[in-house]
Amino acid sequence: MKIALAQIDTTVGAFARNAEKVRDFTRRAREQGAKLVLFPELGLAGYPPKDFLEVPEFVDRARRAMDELCQPAEWNQGIAIYIGGLEPHPGTGAGLHNMGVLLVDGRRVATARKMLLPTYDVFDEARYFDSGEGPTLAEVGGVFVGLTVCEDLWNDEAFWGHRRYPRDPASELAQAGAKLLLNVSASPFAQGKPRLREQMLAATARRHGVAVASLNLVGGNDSLVFDGHSVLIDARGQVLARAGGFREELLVADLEQGGPVEPHANELDELEQALVLGLRDYAAKSGLGGAVLGLSGGIDSCVVAYLAAKALGPQQVVGVAMPSRFTADMSNEDAALLARNLGIALHTVPIEPTFQSFLSALEPVFGGLPHDVTEENIQARVRGTLLMALSNKYRKLLLTTGNKSELAVGYCTLYGDMAGGLAVLGDVPKTKVFALAHHANRDGELIPERAIIRPPSAELRADQRDEDSLPAYPVLDAILEAYIVGRKAPAEIVAMGFAEETVQRVLRLVLLNEYKRRQAAPALRVSARAFGEGWRFPLAHGFGF
Repeated sequence: MKIALAQIDTTVGAFARNAEKVRDFTRRAREQGAKLVLFPELGLAGYPPKDFLEVPEFVDRARRAMDELCQPAEWNQGIAIYIGGLEPHPGTGAGLHNMGVLLVDGRRVATARKMLLPTYDVFDEARYFDSGEGPTLAEVGGVFVGLTVCEDLWNDEAFWGHRRYPRDPASELAQAGAKLLLNVSASPFAQGKPRLREQMLAATARRHGVAVASLNLVGGNDSLVFDGHSVLIDARGQVLARAGGFREELLVADLEQGGPVEPHANELDELEQALVLGLRDYAAKSGLGGAVLGLSGGIDSCVVAYLAAKALGPQQVVGVAMPSRFTADMSNEDAALLARNLGIALHTVPIEPTFQSFLSALEPVFGGLPHDVTEENIQARVRGTLLMALSNKYRKLLLTTGNKSELAVGYCTLYGDMAGGLAVLGDVPKTKVFALAHHANRDGELIPERAIIRPPSAELRADQRDEDSLPAYPVLDAILEAYIVGRKAPAEIVAMGFAEETVQRVLRLVLLNEYKRRQAAPALRVSARAFGEGWRFPLAHGFGF
C-alpha cells in the first residue's frame, strides 16, 4: 500500500485556507497512487490554538470545517484520509477532545481521541481537552491500523526509562492486532529533537513489531517552530521514507518498498533553517510585509539581519544605524558593509541630539548625581523609540537582536534594545550566535569578519566590553545551559569545574531578571527549554540559591 505524508504548514484559525491545502494535497497524493494520506494534528484549526479553544465560535467553526471535509466529493474518492481535529462532547470536564478522524471515500469511518495530554514545557493540553478512553483500531486497504495523535506515541517506558502516563497506547494497539500505527502530530522543534523523535518511533516499531507512519506539522506559529521530518518506519525499526525539514512536502512511499529518505541536516544548517522558517511565518501570519532592525555593526544584529534577508528577502528588510558619541567608527563601517553584502536598505539616524535633550530635561531632577547605568539605558531607549516609530511608519515587524545569554542575566535594556515584536535569537546563546555567523559566511563573507572577531560591546560608555560585566561567554553559556536546560543544582554546576562564586553570581542574575523576560518580545524556540511559555517562574519571591 502506498502511503502519503502531507507535511503542510497550517495557520491557527485559517479554516478555509487550511482546508484548501488538505484538498490540494489529497488530490496530489491520489494522483501519485497513494491509498492513504495523513495530515497534521488539528490540521484544520491550526496548532496550537491555545485559548481560542475556549471561544465557542472558534470551536464551532472548527467543527463545521471538519464536517464539510467529511462529505463525499470528487477530491476525496478512492483514498483514505487521517487528519487531526476538534470534537466537542457533552460529558464532564473540558468538553473537548483532541482527535484524529479517518475518512474513506469522504465518509468518516473512525475517530481516535487523543489519550495522552501533555502538560509539560510549552504544552497545556489538559487545560483544554479531555483524554480519550481507549485505543482506536480500523482497517485501511486490508491493513489493520492503530490511530494515534502525537503524544500517544511518547510514552515508551523502555525508551525513556520511565513513563509520564499510566497507559501506553502503542502497546495497547499492538496487542489489539494493529500492524501499522498512524500518528498525526504537531511536535515542536528543538535542537536534536528530529533525530530523537525518529529514534523513539523506531524503538516503538521494533518493540511491538508494527510499522509506524508519523506525520509532523511544519511551519512557525508564534514562538514555536515545527520542523516536519515526517517518517515511515517498518516493523524492524528501519526508516523507509523521510520528508525534509522546515518545508512543506508531500512524501509518497510504499509500505513494503519505501520511498525517498531525505538526510538530516547538520546542526547549524538545521538551526538556521528553523530560525528562517520561524521568522518568515511569524511575519506572514501576522500580516506584516517585512522587518526593520537596529544595525549596530555587532555580531548579534549582523546575524539577525542575515536571517531576516533569507526569510523575507533583502528588499523587505530595513536596517537602521543609530550612532552615539560612544559608537566606534568600525561599528558604522561594518553596519554599512553588511547592508551592502546582504542587499538590504540602511538608514542612519544619529541619536546624540535626542540623547542630549533627555540629559538636559533630566538634569534639574537628577541634581548633579554622577553618570551611571541610567544614562547608558537612556541611549538604548532612545534607539528603541526610533525603531518603533520606523516600524509603525513602514508597517514592518521590529526585530530585537538580543540573544539568550543576555536575556538570561538581564544584560539588556527594558524598553530599549528589548523593544520589538520578535526576538529571533532569544533562544540562541551567544556562543552559538558566533557559530551561526561563521556558518553564514560558508560560501563567502556576508557578515564582516571584524564583527565576528572583535570583543562584543554594548557601546553605551567609553571602552565598554561585555566581559566587563559578565563572565566570558563560553563560561556563561555553559553555566546557563546546565541550569536552564539541564536543570542542574548549583553544586552540580560547580562540580563541572566552574568557580562557585561565578556560578552563584550567574544564577542570582537569572533569578533577578525574570521581570525583564516577562516583558520581552516572543523568542523563536529552538532549544529544549526556552524563555517564554515553557518557563514559568514568579516575579516576586524570596528564594535564593
